[in-house]
Amino acid sequence: PGKMSAEERFSLAKRTGFEGVEVPTVEDSALQAEMKAASVKTGLIIHSIMNQRHWKFPLSSSDPDAVKQSIEGMEISLRNAKEFGADAVLLVPGVVNADTSYQDAWDRSRKNIQKLLPLAQELKVVIAIENVWNKFLLSPLEFARYVDDFKSPWLKAYFDVGNIALYGVPQDWIRTLGKCIVKVHIKGFDEKKREFVALLDGTIDWKTVRKALAGIGYQGWVSAEVAGGDENYLRGVSAAMDAIFAG
Repeated sequence: PGKMSAEERFSLAKRTGFEGVEVPTVEDSALQAEMKAASVKTGLIIHSIMNQRHWKFPLSSSDPDAVKQSIEGMEISLRNAKEFGADAVLLVPGVVNADTSYQDAWDRSRKNIQKLLPLAQELKVVIAIENVWNKFLLSPLEFARYVDDFKSPWLKAYFDVGNIALYGVPQDWIRTLGKCIVKVHIKGFDEKKREFVALLDGTIDWKTVRKALAGIGYQGWVSAEVAGGDENYLRGVSAAMDAIFAG
């Protein structure tokens, strides 16, 4: 619930079975302090940061001012991660549209991410590239190449099972990306309706997805990227995640 304080939200999440949380970039210093204190007091770990500027100001933009805003946003996110004890920041690397070609998105995003890697290395925080509906990095082989070509331990993949179900097979992507994967998002998706649904509804074969994650030796965090809600709702999400992990 949006009207709760940070401590109340963290307490609710902990009480309903969650061990950690991913939070958006926090640019307000007072809120940073509040969230850090809430994490310490409740024991709910902040394990990653979701960068907030990459849609409005993509790294693939031809506008230098937009790129500057994007880079500044990532620098804030990386420093958030260090402050909160998180080990990764989610980044949408680029967006292909009428103004930005696929090649432009590839070249510009790589060039600008290279500018961020020294800070990531300094802070020991991974930049985690996520697959989203941005018309970019549309195959597992291409995604793996994009990540591998950086040749940096501070650039990895943030794999979203629900996002990929529209145009790919999640378990295939998992096997192909392998050790590139540093974080995982889950949400339900119905291929027939072409829409997101509750975790255990829809058409995703969670048993096979779990088997694929086990097959690559994945032992990191899995976050449910779903709508917020009250205690009963969150207990339902937690139970659904337990069922997925149990196979």
